[in-house]
Amino acid sequence: MENVKNKALFEQMRVPKAVLTMAVPTVIGQLIVLIYNMADTYFIGKTNDPMMVAGASLILPLFNISLSAASLAGVGGGALISRLLGEHRLSEAKRVSGFSILFSALISLLFSLVVLTFMRPLLYAIGAKQETYAYAKTYAMCVVVLGGLPTIMTNVLSNLVRSVGESGRAGFGVTLGGLINIALDPLFMFVLLPDGKEILGAGLATFLSNVISCTYFVVQLARLSKTTPLGLSKALPERASFVKLFAVGGPAALATLLFDIDYMVIDKLVAGYNHYAMAAMGIVLKVERLPLNVGIGICQGMVPIIAYNFAAKNYDRMRKVSRFSMLLGVGCAIFSIALYEIFAPGILRLFIKNSRTVSYGTNFLRIRCVATLFMFLSFYHVHLFNGYGRGREPIVLALIRWLALNIPMLFILNRLLGIYGIAWTQLIADALTVLISVMIHRRFLKQKLAVVSSDKML
Repeated sequence: MENVKNKALFEQMRVPKAVLTMAVPTVIGQLIVLIYNMADTYFIGKTNDPMMVAGASLILPLFNISLSAASLAGVGGGALISRLLGEHRLSEAKRVSGFSILFSALISLLFSLVVLTFMRPLLYAIGAKQETYAYAKTYAMCVVVLGGLPTIMTNVLSNLVRSVGESGRAGFGVTLGGLINIALDPLFMFVLLPDGKEILGAGLATFLSNVISCTYFVVQLARLSKTTPLGLSKALPERASFVKLFAVGGPAALATLLFDIDYMVIDKLVAGYNHYAMAAMGIVLKVERLPLNVGIGICQGMVPIIAYNFAAKNYDRMRKVSRFSMLLGVGCAIFSIALYEIFAPGILRLFIKNSRTVSYGTNFLRIRCVATLFMFLSFYHVHLFNGYGRGREPIVLALIRWLALNIPMLFILNRLLGIYGIAWTQLIADALTVLISVMIHRRFLKQKLAVVSSDKML
């Protein structure tokens, strides 16, 4: 690598310092993204209109589907670039970078076009009602249709920038967009636009903030192209690189998509009760992502180091990085569970004052937050396999977690236990997923290390 500082980070820096150097900016960026998503809900909640809150909350799964599109090239391309750096194949890393950027731009435009074309059936399919449809449509037009390209490209470029060890730049870019969104929300919602147009104001603020963040990453990409393999390339990657990119990116996109389908099912089931419960669940599904985003940030910071050392066959450093990252994530998860159990009512009142909504939300949050530890461990194992360049195991785990366990259990527990059965599903499904993940991971490492030992003997 031409950047000596980053080479030292991957190969020589003390493990805790290396992980924190990569993870802290990523965690901050993840938290800011979550905060600006919650800021929309917070400011919309100031209208004290459960219908408006429910309408905005409906778009969360649809918005997250765009992130699954970003995972195709962002996660797959980023992990592959880090492994190619570990193999000192800079030219191929450059070609992978160029393909990832162009492919993501095409996917984002197609996604926006599909949502625009099928807006009405899509919104009703994810739980919109006559009372909430207009709000949901307005928000979706700003955040998903107009905002599809900058949103997806921001996520892809942040992954690529992080893959070469520039986690600070990646984290700053994501943080920049989030802070601008938080500042623009009240300006558009309560100053520039008339009463009743709060949803439009929140959507425009999100759109503009993503445009600014995406512009930042384009500028950084131009600068980093001089010292790293990032940037556009006239040549396509090797066929083997295509396979490796989509072997990781495909399962990552599938997992994100299934995660969002799970949210859609939750919205649909809760919508069958009342709008107060639906608004409460919409708030909880955002609030519970606070510790989850911390965990994802730790995992995203860990992956480039894991990928680099896996490709370089430095398995001892790889194990130390994965172990420290796991302990860090587990500690954060346990701390967050304690906070949510204690302060659940106050957290809900930050978003809305309606007593029925607060009551539902307090119970939902106290139940679902217990799953935080297992949710982190589930994502942790998937990110490890991303670093290894493995696609089969993440696909298996995604299918088990969502299609075999979580989504069917939502319907079963809803029928058996009512609305609170929906809240308990996450804990049960993820606890079982973690057990399966540990077994699959141990088996993979055992086989891999056995092959390495055999090669050394030869």
